[in-house]
Amino acid sequence: NAGEASADMGFPSPFQAWIGGIRAGSITSYGNNVKASCCWIAFNAEVSACLPSAVLDSHGDQLQSLAWKRDGRLVPGVAGGDTDSPASCALQSVLGHENNKDSRLLWMGSSDCLISVGFSQMREREVKLWDTRRFSGAMLTMALDTSPGAAIPLYDADTGLLVLAGKGENLLYCFEVAPAQPALTQVTQCWTEGSTRGLATVPRLALDVMACEVLRVLQLTDTALVPVSYVVPRKVRGDFHEDLFPDCTGTLPATGAQAWWAGDSQQVGRVSLHPARRPTETFTSPIIACTRLQAASIEGSGYSSPSSLASPGSATTSLSASTGPSSGFASSPSQKSLQSILGPSSRFRHAQGRVLHRDMHLTNLRGLSLTTPGECDGFCANHQRVALPLLSAGGQIAILELSKPGRLPDGAIPTIQNSVAVADLSWDPFDPQRLAVAGEDAKIRLWRIPEGGLQETLQEPEAVLQGHTEKIYSIRFHPVASDLLVSSSYDMTVRIWELSTGREALSTAQPSASTGTIRVMGTGWRGNPDFTQEGPGPEGARGARLVWVCGGDYLLVSGFDSRSERRILLYQAQALPKGPLSVLGLDVAPSTLLPFYDEDTGVVFLTGKGDTRVFLYEVTPEPPYFLECNSFTSSEPHKGFIFLPKTVCEVREVEFARALRLGQSTLEPVAFHVPRVKKEYFQDDIYPPTRVWWEPALGASAWLSGEDRQQHRTSLQPADMTPVSRAPKEAPARKFVPASVYLQEKSDEQKKEELLSAMVARLGNRDDPLPQDSFEGVDEDEWVGAGGEYVCVCETLGAGPAAPLTPPGLRRTRRDPGTPRTTPAGPRRGRRAGGGAARPVPAKGRPAGAAPGPAAAMGPVPAAGRPRY
Repeated sequence: NAGEASADMGFPSPFQAWIGGIRAGSITSYGNNVKASCCWIAFNAEVSACLPSAVLDSHGDQLQSLAWKRDGRLVPGVAGGDTDSPASCALQSVLGHENNKDSRLLWMGSSDCLISVGFSQMREREVKLWDTRRFSGAMLTMALDTSPGAAIPLYDADTGLLVLAGKGENLLYCFEVAPAQPALTQVTQCWTEGSTRGLATVPRLALDVMACEVLRVLQLTDTALVPVSYVVPRKVRGDFHEDLFPDCTGTLPATGAQAWWAGDSQQVGRVSLHPARRPTETFTSPIIACTRLQAASIEGSGYSSPSSLASPGSATTSLSASTGPSSGFASSPSQKSLQSILGPSSRFRHAQGRVLHRDMHLTNLRGLSLTTPGECDGFCANHQRVALPLLSAGGQIAILELSKPGRLPDGAIPTIQNSVAVADLSWDPFDPQRLAVAGEDAKIRLWRIPEGGLQETLQEPEAVLQGHTEKIYSIRFHPVASDLLVSSSYDMTVRIWELSTGREALSTAQPSASTGTIRVMGTGWRGNPDFTQEGPGPEGARGARLVWVCGGDYLLVSGFDSRSERRILLYQAQALPKGPLSVLGLDVAPSTLLPFYDEDTGVVFLTGKGDTRVFLYEVTPEPPYFLECNSFTSSEPHKGFIFLPKTVCEVREVEFARALRLGQSTLEPVAFHVPRVKKEYFQDDIYPPTRVWWEPALGASAWLSGEDRQQHRTSLQPADMTPVSRAPKEAPARKFVPASVYLQEKSDEQKKEELLSAMVARLGNRDDPLPQDSFEGVDEDEWVGAGGEYVCVCETLGAGPAAPLTPPGLRRTRRDPGTPRTTPAGPRRGRRAGGGAARPVPAKGRPAGAAPGPAAAMGPVPAAGRPRY
């Protein structure tokens, strides 16, 4: 397989530089698995055999590594020593690494020094420097670590940098080699996202010298080619630095193959890395498609070639078309990169899982069985109750009611006495009170749970099914027909039981074959049991699970690869021999992933026993097939994870799945919901009509006679909710404000004037009559005082409560002429500020001639000859 590298000399973004959509081979190899030139990348290529020009003598041992010297005269080998190619004879040999595991060898440019990487006697990875002129021992030996992965060395003779990476690891070492001292100085370490499957260097002519990039490495992972760049920090990044970039080896050959065999030893010319002094290349030969890789070799592997890989003919056409005139509407590189990065996304990508309130938990669970087989889910549940295998002898099973949460008593509780250890168990979907239990004695026992739960221990089953001769590892109820149960056993048989009669209705033997095979039985096997489809399954032999997806047209399989990595595979049910359509690696863990598929949403949930994470993916029948969603993570490992029927979900909270998480001593409900803004509406895009799983479509006898019917569907919409598809459409918000709005806006001065006018209008003086205006007063000439002096006081606005108009001891009264006016003082009513004329009052104690206060005004003096103050 080969892919064209980017010709851009600048630094692309990390995702633009990645070459994805590949699958690294898992064949054991001593090679780097990937090589690169300035324009092309080759990885894991298998080409048909060609006749060699010469055959070297046998070394007698396994040859693990070969490397050409730059002048092309010597070929060193790890197991056989240095060999002169034309003479085909060994010149020197020396004991390399003490361990016979995978070793590598490299020439240090045109010098006489070698670099070898291998394992010591203590199984430590080590690096050695050799001088072929003194080949009795290594000049320098440096231990790296104790990792078991073989190290891949890459050496750049122009910079003296050595890059080391172990297969299956995500760490890259970088050393500077100084053979004159000798010394190995570590420069840096680089951690990568994916594990290394291969490593290669990019030629120096493809480096971005203006950005001080001195080395670029391509890392081959399981799914992508990742470039790793080494840059020297300089203050000036736009200039060419002669000290960093000496002349390097060019790309034009110095001689031909025949001339070299004749003894011509000319060397390849060196070229400058300066962009202005580089030679220009002109390509005039057409691109010829390689036909040496036959399609038969691809089909023989058991996997079909991905549709994303173009054929040689189509690649030639696309390259030729790219040289012609453009249409003028080509998408920009930024748009292309954005599409390649984002791609299709799932509507459930923001799904959230949360543990429900503690009031709904079942706690104080004790004595749980943790030794159920890997084929068993660990426990089972329906919408009413849950069955938990216990560790006690006799295969006891606890039955707990979900409607009675809380803490279980410390004492004994009623259980089911199954008499043998539990291998698998399952609830009848059409009868929530019937439980089927498969035991290690190859028998299936049917138990009837009383209404309301167990009140006493059950010891006698309702029925016992016998027929298998070996241990049963899986039982499942028919999803459509009632009273049908299928079981599979280590006796290599699959049997279908009719529960109404307790007899074995059908049986078929599995053909003996190697592990890792998927087989499908057709519906016509009821008359003649037979396997209609067969294809390659997961590479690993640690167990697998499968589930029907996408309307029953595809199969999703969870298993392991040859490196014990957990992965999921998608098959087309009618094309199993072609292999998986898509393969997705997840993580490395010992437990098998247990899949649960929600047929209404197309989301598959994957988790294993002892895991703390639940993976969520939306499965689609079109590429890329798996759309990743948010995962659910718990604080502690769970012993099991079982999903409940769709009818228990709270649709008002946009809950699309609910599960039960079995912990160390608790059983917790976990709800998965999608964040939505308009929760008052029924989300009919999330809740399509669901299958009525609790009602059978037909009976056992009808299905066995050949009938096929499907269950009807019903809506989960509450009566008081409106579907969101019929919600009133809101007017879209304008992206800009029209100019008329700006023209109608008032200035700040206008707004200020209007505000002041409104305040004055609201707080202005009132002209309504006052209560004092209705009082009867006296004439001015009738005022008489005891002190002989009078002043006139005028009350001002805002002075507070009105002051008394008469001093203490005086009061205005109407009298007859000649009668003294002085009477005992009493309460009087004052006048509101600003209301009425001034009234003269006596000013006792004030000396004659004193000026009145600032609020006083002159008024008439009632008696003649008195001063007017």
